[in-house]
Amino acid sequence: MTVDFRSDTMTRPTPEMLDAMMKARVGDDVFGEDPTINELESLTAGMFGMEAALYCPSGTMTNQIAIKCHTQPADEVICDESSHVYQYEGGGIAFNSGASVKLLHGDRGRITAQQVKEAINPDDPHRASSRLVCLENTSNRGGGSCYDFSEIKKIKQVCIDDNLSFHLDGARLWNALVEKKETPKQYGEIFDSISVCLSKSLGCPVGSLLLGKKDFIKKARRVRKVFGGGMRQAGFLAAAGIYALQNNIERLKEDHANARRIATAIANKTYVKQVLPVETNIIIFELNDTIPAPAWVAAFKEKNILGYAIAPNRVRLVVHLDISNEMVIKTIQEIENFK
Repeated sequence: MTVDFRSDTMTRPTPEMLDAMMKARVGDDVFGEDPTINELESLTAGMFGMEAALYCPSGTMTNQIAIKCHTQPADEVICDESSHVYQYEGGGIAFNSGASVKLLHGDRGRITAQQVKEAINPDDPHRASSRLVCLENTSNRGGGSCYDFSEIKKIKQVCIDDNLSFHLDGARLWNALVEKKETPKQYGEIFDSISVCLSKSLGCPVGSLLLGKKDFIKKARRVRKVFGGGMRQAGFLAAAGIYALQNNIERLKEDHANARRIATAIANKTYVKQVLPVETNIIIFELNDTIPAPAWVAAFKEKNILGYAIAPNRVRLVVHLDISNEMVIKTIQEIENFK
């Protein structure tokens, strides 16, 4: 039995999800004629109370399309220094949009309204034009940390006051919604655009959606085509998304509880310097000088437990749909036995 904590992208479709995929009605989505994709887009937009949605292959694409639509070359994007749009999207902000980035040092990936206000450039030809604020909720490198919604509303007010667009990288927003007992419509009322991922927490094989106003999504659809993201009979994949939205959201509580169980075991080890607070399904812990992170990962790989060294002294474990209670028990036992 291999226990794969490297990412929640490691999930495989359940038999029920596969059955939904095999029964999907399909058409050519570039022509707007795939009924299952149309249903998924309508369903997701409705959940958030937003006007329209666009189905894409990945969260990187939905984020990059949003940034492209919100900015012009020589504009500036304000985000946390650890954010996915900056760290893990291949320099796409520069390559795709020709935009600059203002990096803020937040609290486990979360920035504040005051920080955003102070980061806005003056109207000066020597400076890039501040144009867009990007948040990530939950924060990957922040250990699955969640924003306080009251702070999000304060940031929104700064964006309104200073004429900035407001985008949410909500790859794991589903986890935040469940943990914080919030609703999708709360977020739809705040953000100009939202990216949500189906292939992480919700267990789909592929897919993300970009949400926004109709005119924004019309522009986004054109950018998706330019990026090579137009898909044809992708309704087979979209059917997995519909199934996931209808069946896999509330069960995220189990992942969060399992993550806390494992984190408690890790925190008791003498070689562990600290464990970041576990709010959702991500565990990040820092090791002391007795063992480097790659060595810890290699040792547990020999026990068929897979993790990810995100820094020389930090390990990330991600709990997801395919992690059973039996796997959690096995992991905790191996952690307790490892000296």
